[in-house]
Amino acid sequence: IVESGTRGPRVGDSDAREPRAPQSWDGKILVPFPIESALSGVMKRVPDNGKLWYRRSFATPEMAKDGRLLLHFGASDWETVVSVNGQKVGEHRGGYDPFSFDITDTLKPSGEQELVVAVSDPTDGSFQPRGKQVRNPHGIWYTPTTGIWQTVWLEPVRKVSIRSIQIVPDMDAGAVRFRAECIGANDRHQVQWIIYDNTPGLETNLVGSSISRSGEEAMVQIRSAKTWSPDSPFLYTLAVSLSEQVGGGQMQYHDSLTSYVAMRKISVAKDTSGVMRIMLNNQPLFQYGPLDQGFWPDGLYTAPTDEALKYDIEQTKKLGFNMIRKHVKVEPDRWYYHCDKLGMLVWQDMPSGDRNAPWDPFGKHDNTELTRSPESSDNYNREWKAIIDSLRNHPSIVMWVPFNEGWGQANTVAVTKWTKEYDPTRLVNCASGGNDFPVGDVIDVHRYPGPFAPKPTSDRAAVLGEFGGLGLPLEGHTWQGKDNWGGERQLGLSLVHEERRFAESVRRPTVVAATDDRSRSQRGRVHANDRRRNRSQRPDDLRPSRFEDGRRCDREGRSQAVPAAAKSDDARADVRTNGSDVAIHDGQASRWLAEAGLR
Repeated sequence: IVESGTRGPRVGDSDAREPRAPQSWDGKILVPFPIESALSGVMKRVPDNGKLWYRRSFATPEMAKDGRLLLHFGASDWETVVSVNGQKVGEHRGGYDPFSFDITDTLKPSGEQELVVAVSDPTDGSFQPRGKQVRNPHGIWYTPTTGIWQTVWLEPVRKVSIRSIQIVPDMDAGAVRFRAECIGANDRHQVQWIIYDNTPGLETNLVGSSISRSGEEAMVQIRSAKTWSPDSPFLYTLAVSLSEQVGGGQMQYHDSLTSYVAMRKISVAKDTSGVMRIMLNNQPLFQYGPLDQGFWPDGLYTAPTDEALKYDIEQTKKLGFNMIRKHVKVEPDRWYYHCDKLGMLVWQDMPSGDRNAPWDPFGKHDNTELTRSPESSDNYNREWKAIIDSLRNHPSIVMWVPFNEGWGQANTVAVTKWTKEYDPTRLVNCASGGNDFPVGDVIDVHRYPGPFAPKPTSDRAAVLGEFGGLGLPLEGHTWQGKDNWGGERQLGLSLVHEERRFAESVRRPTVVAATDDRSRSQRGRVHANDRRRNRSQRPDDLRPSRFEDGRRCDREGRSQAVPAAAKSDDARADVRTNGSDVAIHDGQASRWLAEAGLR
């Protein structure tokens, strides 16, 4: 996997982008698990300025005569260069947003096709967003994720097809606005939008419909709309089709997909006492949730199964929370899909990067920030926009958080204003616990251990963005045996009750650190080993759903993951390695790897 001595990615460095495939390959890796994780079957670190290579073969799936074949990556950290049959098909910079390449023109007429992927990731050695990944894990800073860490799959599409859709609910107007971007469409093509009731027994009841062209806005009225909330996460069914008018008034259908629509509104307004509050569907809603960092004992950035993603959210709701702050990480679409279905509000952070601005939690450095290089700023803006674009259809997301504390905080006012203008349907938190600027929808402070009641302003609601940091490391229940990081020792369940009692008394939306223990950090509601033991299913298939997540894999239901399951040699990619630090990990991973033939 590792080619030592190659240069790390730098802006303008074309040599770092050329996929010069190795001549020999030294092992197997289970994709989509990162190389550093136990579930990958490798458990090795990529040296500084190293390069990670993947190779595998695949058969061309059944396609229409004039169809195209798309290769999708859920996420790969950080700079990814892809070639098929020795021809470069594209490159991508960004560790948290999905990307795709049309590989049709590189396919051989028959036989196996060869896919080669090269990835460079400087982690904290450069300016790119990385969250809590560091090359030297310690304290609250964790093991890096290099390369592919979300699903890779093939999608055959027709020459004329739907590329993407945008869904914007307008609760006050009782309507939903839509827009579709299509491939190969012209003025003869039309996009039809149909909304169905999803109430049991009424699934086929038509709510409303509309027709538009590619790139044009459509609107569907919903009378007496059923709203979405944590207590009642109602979702309407959405059917979208792309067709063309042919001779005799007949319609030829080219593409279709199924998704869902939620009628919900998030806003800031004064309550009956004249205090600025966060409102859901025009009513004050007390939001209370954990700081969720999204690391896994055996998979690091990658959950072992889709069931595991869902389990964490279900347990969070059982603990009495109605919100999760997704902390300096972006999850796969399926995580947000489960939040949509289960009724979990999400505050979504931008993964931090670059250097840190001067900061202290008491506001000493308010209205100050660091100055990024032009390359760093441009990269931040590009990745932030790509993340918003990939997630904006999820109704569970109610707040964007561009910065955490002073981590990489720069251009705060401009970034916050741009975010609000680009997506006015959500709240924007300029810097959670960071150096505050008078911009955005909320004023957010952090206090450890806290708690603390920040004061709202005349135009911003107040939130306690983080507090707690309390842990109870118990032998046999921690990620590592000793030297765990955490604050004062407290009893878990009584602590949760005390936290909520205070937060409700001051009526400030509150984030508790954290959902569960992470690496050396013992600050969670659930111990790391207990979290792992509660989900012992093997990682058979992490592909997205055909319909339910709103991002279809194959219009004909023939989607293939590349690689697919953890059951056969075809599901493993060749790798090349010259050795590096080996992370020893026990537990359920050993059995999974043995069953997959990787140990």
